[in-house]
Amino acid sequence: MLDINLLRTNPEVVKENIKKKFQNQKLELVDKVVELDRQFRKAKTDGDSLRGQRNAISKQIGGFMKQGLKDKAEEAKKEVANIAKQLADLEVKEEELAAEIKKIMLVLPNIIDETVPIGKDDSENVEIEKFGEPIVPEYDIPYHTDIMEAFDGIDLDSARKTSGNGFYYLKGDIARLHSAILSYARDFMIDRGFTYYIPPFMIRSDVVTGVMSFAEMENMMYKIEGEDLYLIGTSEHSMIGKFIDTIIDEEKLPQTLTSYSPCFRKEVGAHGIEERGVYRIHQFEKQEMIVVCKPENSKYWYDQLWKNSVDFFRSLDIPVRTLECCSGDLADLKVKSCDVEAWSPRQKKYFEVGSCSNLGDAQARRLGIRVQGKEGKYFAHTLNNTVVAPPRMLIAFLENNLNADGTVNIPEPLRMYMGGKTKIEKK
Repeated sequence: MLDINLLRTNPEVVKENIKKKFQNQKLELVDKVVELDRQFRKAKTDGDSLRGQRNAISKQIGGFMKQGLKDKAEEAKKEVANIAKQLADLEVKEEELAAEIKKIMLVLPNIIDETVPIGKDDSENVEIEKFGEPIVPEYDIPYHTDIMEAFDGIDLDSARKTSGNGFYYLKGDIARLHSAILSYARDFMIDRGFTYYIPPFMIRSDVVTGVMSFAEMENMMYKIEGEDLYLIGTSEHSMIGKFIDTIIDEEKLPQTLTSYSPCFRKEVGAHGIEERGVYRIHQFEKQEMIVVCKPENSKYWYDQLWKNSVDFFRSLDIPVRTLECCSGDLADLKVKSCDVEAWSPRQKKYFEVGSCSNLGDAQARRLGIRVQGKEGKYFAHTLNNTVVAPPRMLIAFLENNLNADGTVNIPEPLRMYMGGKTKIEKK
C-alpha cells in the first residue's frame, strides 16, 4: 500500500507507475483518492474545530450555573448538544471516507524499482543469467509422470477419485525423494544462517489482505467455510503475518527465516490444472525463505535470496536461469521480482521453479510492521523467495538425472536422506 503523502504531493508519479504496469483503468482512482483524502482531512479539521468550541462552551456552563444564570446555561447546553450531533455526523463521514480511501489504496500498485523492464506480460520478461550447461541427452526423456510411474511412484487415478484433478498420491522411492529434497532444502537454508520455522497453515482475513493483492487472493486462496480462516498458498503469508502490528528493534534486523509448509491454491485463471502431470496442482509442499529488513538493505537481500535458489539447484546439478519479471508481470505489491527457471531436457527449454520478490514496505504498511530506529519509527521492508517446491521440482530433478537405462542418479547431497542410495531403479 502506498504512502498517502505521495498521492497528496506527487500524484503524477503514481499515475506514471500505473501506466508502466499497463493498468490504465486505475488512473482515475488516483484523482478520486486525492479528492476523498481532501474531504477526509477537512472533516477532521472541522471536527477538531467543533471539539474546541464544545470544550470552551462546556467550561462556560459551570460559570453560568455558579452565577445563577440558568437560562444562559440551558442555551449553552443546547449548543453543546447541537455540536455533539454535528460531531457524530462528522465521525460517521470520517469513517466512511477512511474506508473508501483504504479500499482504493489497496488496489493501487506499488511503485516499481527503476531497474524493472517495461512490458505487458510474462512474454516480455528478460533473461538475466544462465547457470550450468543445459544438456539434451541422445536418449528420449519421457513425460515426468511416466518416469514416476516407472518406479511405481505416483497414483493419479486414485487421487482423482478422492479429490479430483490437481491432486496426487506419491509413494515409494518417489515419495522418499520428494521428502529428501525438502529435508535437504531445510538444512541448506539453516546452514546459510536462516532460522527454521513450521508456521500455521491457516491465516485470518486481515493477514491475507495484508500480504497480497485482491486479484491474487481471488485466484489463489481457499476459504474455510463458516470461519475467518484461509488455507495458505505459501508459508510467506503466515510468516510475514507473524509480525502484524509489531514494532521491531532496529538492532534485531534483519530477520532471516526459512519455513516449511504445505500450500493450497485454487489456480483460478491460471494455465489450467493438468490431468496427467504435477506441474500445476492444487496442493504441494514448499520450503520458503523470508527476510524482514531495513529499507536500505532490501536490494542486498533481494540478490542474496535469488542466489540461494540458484546455489541450491546447482548443488543438485540442475541447470537454471534467472528471468527478470517485467512491469506488467509484477503483482501489485511487488517492487521487483525475478523467476528462477530450471532446465527441462524433455521440453528443451526452461520452466519456472521459484520466484524471488522484493515488496518494499507494501506488506509492512498493510500489516503495521514498524521498526524502532534511533531517529524514530519507520516501516520495514519484506522479501520472499522459494527455496524449492516439489513436486514441481521433481520434474526438473528426474529429467536432469535420468539415465539411458531408466535409473535416476541421486546426487551426493541427497544420499543421506535417501538411505545412502546412489540411484533409484525401476520396479
